[in-house]
Amino acid sequence: MTTLGTGFVRPRRWLRGHPLAFDRGLAAAVLACMICASFAEQNPGHEPIFGARIPEPSSVLLMVLSAGALVMRRRRPMAVLAVTGLLSAVEFVLMDPPAPVVMSSVIALFTVASRTDRPTTWRVGLLTMGVLTMAAMVVGSTPWYSQENVGVLAWTGLAGAAGDAVRSRRAFIDAIRERAERAERTREEEARRRVAEERLRIARDLHDVVAHHIALVNVQAGVAAHVMDKRPDQAKEALAHVREASRSALNELRATVGLLRQSGDPEAPTEPAPGLAVLDALVDTFRNAGLPVEVACADRDSPLPAAADLAAYRIIQEALTNVRKHAGGDAKAEVSVVRVGETAEITVLDNGKGADPGPGTSDGGGHGLIGMRERVTALGGTLTAGPRYGGGFRVHAILPVTSRTRAPEGPVTAETTGGSV
Repeated sequence: MTTLGTGFVRPRRWLRGHPLAFDRGLAAAVLACMICASFAEQNPGHEPIFGARIPEPSSVLLMVLSAGALVMRRRRPMAVLAVTGLLSAVEFVLMDPPAPVVMSSVIALFTVASRTDRPTTWRVGLLTMGVLTMAAMVVGSTPWYSQENVGVLAWTGLAGAAGDAVRSRRAFIDAIRERAERAERTREEEARRRVAEERLRIARDLHDVVAHHIALVNVQAGVAAHVMDKRPDQAKEALAHVREASRSALNELRATVGLLRQSGDPEAPTEPAPGLAVLDALVDTFRNAGLPVEVACADRDSPLPAAADLAAYRIIQEALTNVRKHAGGDAKAEVSVVRVGETAEITVLDNGKGADPGPGTSDGGGHGLIGMRERVTALGGTLTAGPRYGGGFRVHAILPVTSRTRAPEGPVTAETTGGSV
């Protein structure tokens, strides 16, 4: 059976690519069937007798015309049905006994039913059945109750029903194919969205790690260069802080980049992500860089959820980095973390006067506050950042401690954030 089915694949595919050739073959086959049937005579209670009668030339002409019209059945189905129906009615009226020209009308009605909608099929099918059956019963050469007239009614009705079934099956298959294609597109879009989200998350982590530690290394290296000749002990201490900041940066970069490894890679990092549990160590790095920081963190015994804990840590890290880079040498910072009901509020204040942001940031914008806004929005929270009245800068984030996510609200501009790294 498999070999037989495979053998029909190529001819079927060729016929689908050459519909006109198929219609020509169908018209020839229908013409042959009509001519053979026109030589047969049906005796009641006996088998049909072939050769008992010879069709008239006019009947042969009607059969040729009706069969030839089927060649155009795909392009003009309604016109072909009208022509074949008219020729069938003429055959019933003029010929005695009539030739089976109605066979072409059956094929034409099937074509119309398979290529139009159901209401059209019902209207056209009932009209064709009524016209041909009434023509056969009223003006035909046989009695109105003869089985030939009942056959006209049955064959035309069967053609309409079969065509409607074919159309319904074709529509069902097309719907399944479209649904499968849409599901495939949806899977691809979902995969691209997840890749974009993962790239954005890794970019935020890399920015936070690099911006924080490189800023500290830059400050401590500047201190070491300034006091190298006069106070070598202080220079050594500054270089020790540089070495510690560099080591921390390398460790965090290794942990972040390690997320790109395969899940089964034994070298993938296993240490937990940073959070408020190591907030004191983070603040100490800024204090060692010369930035006085005061911390007020309530309810340390009830840690935040993992996502909110990491977001709070990164927000404080980025905010203090901005203070150290832009607030000036005499600036001080205050950090507070407070649980209020189902939310956690993180606030970072400074009293700086502002400083030259340096080359490459003259537009006053950057990715620091954008990253903070994206982290907070992804958790369903809110972030406000801007200058304080009387001087300084304020960053205030509200993070829900329950699991809620929202799409990012759009990029953060310097007008809404006050500018950052």
